[in-house]
Amino acid sequence: MREKELELAGGSLYYEIKNGKAEITRFQGLASEVCVPDMLDGCPVTTILKKAFLSKKNLRRVILPDTLEEAGDWSFAYCDNLTEVCIPGKEIRFGKAVFLECKELKRISMREDGSNPDYQPELLAAAVKDFEAYYLLDIPAVGSKEWLDKWDSRLAAVLHAPDHEGYSRQVLCGEEDYGSTDLKAYTNGKRKKKVRLVLLRLLFSYGLTDSFKEELEQYLLNHTKGCDSEETWQVVWKEYGNDRAYYSLFAELGCVNSRNLDGILADVGEDLPEMKAYFLRYCEDSSEGRNFFDDLEL
Repeated sequence: MREKELELAGGSLYYEIKNGKAEITRFQGLASEVCVPDMLDGCPVTTILKKAFLSKKNLRRVILPDTLEEAGDWSFAYCDNLTEVCIPGKEIRFGKAVFLECKELKRISMREDGSNPDYQPELLAAAVKDFEAYYLLDIPAVGSKEWLDKWDSRLAAVLHAPDHEGYSRQVLCGEEDYGSTDLKAYTNGKRKKKVRLVLLRLLFSYGLTDSFKEELEQYLLNHTKGCDSEETWQVVWKEYGNDRAYYSLFAELGCVNSRNLDGILADVGEDLPEMKAYFLRYCEDSSEGRNFFDDLEL
């Protein structure tokens, strides 16, 4: 079968026509965004073949066609800067490890004309990026109670796993494959991953049970500034210091208290003026003429 080429801004899509359907075989180029067309040579584009977009380092956003039926094994794997994939709101057959090592993936979104109001693209992206739970790539079910229960069950498993789990494998493989073999650094990294997922779920809390919500909030409180380990604060400060949604959640959960406020402000310094101003204003607004921290110290 002869491969054909479709030139796009910043690259080319290559495809084949089989039995009246178009299959994307590969993409070549430096484009940051690729929109895969619905039709090629009068045929619907139904398949993204195995490894078609493998290791496209410049790719940041992909828009997949409404006609898509299947995305093959590793079709978008190792796209280091891929942040969003826009998909049709219907069932799609996904192969193995479609988004393997897409560490910047933030959203797997549906087009507005097919989306349901409870669809949560951030949670779907985390399901494959952080959980590697490809069974959650069940597009028609995303946002349903059953789907959210499965997502939360996976989060609970991650949260309850020992922080040192997997460390022995890292030591055996060595620093070249897994980075530092220092146990403290390893467990710190595991807790940071847990914090990121907990923050995400609390920000997109639709369908979250009261008991699990309380558990997630307590996890963040147990790792705030001034605790034996401070991963909640480290993640909010270093990674989300310019995102008000995150640092306001941090404050509203009570992660700022009389014992750590000075340390938090010292860490922030003058690098994040909006965050610093928010914490100061939040404390002032909450005090209502009395010592803001009285209740926190009970």
